[in-house]
Amino acid sequence: MSLVNNTHNKVYLGWHDIDSMVELLAEAVVDHFKSGTVKHIHGLERGGMIPAVMLSHALGIPYTSNPEYFEPEHVLIVDDISDSGATLSRYVYERHPTAVLHHKPHTSICEPDLCAVVHESDAWIIYPWEAKDSKTIQDYKLDI
Repeated sequence: MSLVNNTHNKVYLGWHDIDSMVELLAEAVVDHFKSGTVKHIHGLERGGMIPAVMLSHALGIPYTSNPEYFEPEHVLIVDDISDSGATLSRYVYERHPTAVLHHKPHTSICEPDLCAVVHESDAWIIYPWEAKDSKTIQDYKLDI
């Protein structure tokens, strides 16, 4: 169950939340892409690696750490969130299919092909594989 900490504008997710979102993405991959289109799954370091491996297992599609070895349209690129969209935009430009757990349409410069949840707020999402005291993007901007 996700927990919201309004004091620090953060949303804390649990593994159950991630399992549910990966299940939604798996169903969406099957529905969205023609059978056999996605032949490999790749997770972006660091946040996309865990959901990508989970999605790989759920779909029975091999994980690859080297997407450049394959035709872009055959490698699903997975990330945890499309917040600014900067990380994901390269892969969208290269015509890779893309999927994220969360998409923030009001801040992202690109739109992934698939997302489990549209995240309309500015709350910082803390995934279960991250430190509970993770800084928000605003905190990182202050350090510059």
